[in-house]
Amino acid sequence: MRALRAARRRWPFGGSVRARMTLLYGGLFTVITSAVLVGAARLQQEVLGRKVQDFPFGARVAAIPCDRRPPEAPCSSLPYQAPAPDAADPDHERGELLASLAGSQRLITVVAIAVIAVLAFALCWWLTGRLLRPLHRITATARRLSLSKLHERIALDGPQNELKELADTFDAMLDRLERAVASQRRFVANASHELRTPLAIQRTAVEVGLADPTPAKVARIRAELLRNTQRSERLIEGLLTLAQGERGLDTRDPVDLGGVVEQVVAEHRRLAERGGVAVSVATVPVTVLGDEVMLTRLVANLVQNAIRHNHPGGRVAVELSPDIGLVVGNTGPQVPPERVGELFEPFRRLHADRTGAAGGAGLGLSIVAAIARAHDGAVHATANPDGGLRVTVALPVHASPAPRAPAR
Repeated sequence: MRALRAARRRWPFGGSVRARMTLLYGGLFTVITSAVLVGAARLQQEVLGRKVQDFPFGARVAAIPCDRRPPEAPCSSLPYQAPAPDAADPDHERGELLASLAGSQRLITVVAIAVIAVLAFALCWWLTGRLLRPLHRITATARRLSLSKLHERIALDGPQNELKELADTFDAMLDRLERAVASQRRFVANASHELRTPLAIQRTAVEVGLADPTPAKVARIRAELLRNTQRSERLIEGLLTLAQGERGLDTRDPVDLGGVVEQVVAEHRRLAERGGVAVSVATVPVTVLGDEVMLTRLVANLVQNAIRHNHPGGRVAVELSPDIGLVVGNTGPQVPPERVGELFEPFRRLHADRTGAAGGAGLGLSIVAAIARAHDGAVHATANPDGGLRVTVALPVHASPAPRAPAR
């Protein structure tokens, strides 16, 4: 088998689809046509042989036996007269004529088969070349592609067939790849900026503040360095969580999502009270398969965003049910509906915090989306007409016991 494959590769047309299609279809057409021509020639020869038997060769009508005469010359009108001994043999003449006709017919058949074979292979070569031309365009585009040429597309015209569907699929893949690369570049640039900012602040504080140190100045520098260090830690932790969510889960365990929601809301009530935000929660026991730590981070990010991006006297409503999933809605600043999708991109902030809880890196909803995808779920957000957002997280439910009384 390996020797056969190696010989096929060494053959000049071994790897050419065009040559294989030409040999296959041209050969099939030639074989079928040859079989039809040979069969037709044989049938014609048999019919001609029967017709020649009734044709008089070198003899008068009277010399033809009565049983072989045509109807218009019966023996009653022309009695049978035996031919002379030296007369030409009609059977011999018929045999020579049949042999000559058979030879001519064989020659014509062979010439016709040769012409048909040449035309069949030439036509198949031309047709396969036209059919495979879109594949050559796809191959040429793929060879030209690089990170700096992801904008190129095949843009194949023509009827909607398999080749155009392949080209359109390839173009769609390039669209997704271009968006992914652009998103990755923005992420790297934003992450570099976010990591560089606290370092620059720390360096400035050290260089300027310690030039003429005093106890009060040292205390301010210490507080500034500690705050920026904490910001860097939160940013790095967020990036690690985002990367873990994008990677997926190694193991899945049953998690009481209702208990997680109530625990997270209880932990953030003090933050809500400081910002003058009222939080209400209504849950039923819902069990999902996943990682409890990551699901806790998902709920915490949603609740934190809903509280921080709010205004004094605002509201946050948290609902959980097996039918609608986890829903976190809040009041707050107006969010343009066309910019809601941007909130799930890393380092995107539409509004500054209004509750004094600054320090977010713009990774909250990005982490939520990554964790949801890791749990085979989806996230959808809509802008409320009077301000704020309504974020819905749909996760596959593993078990949902009987509902319990909502907590407030």
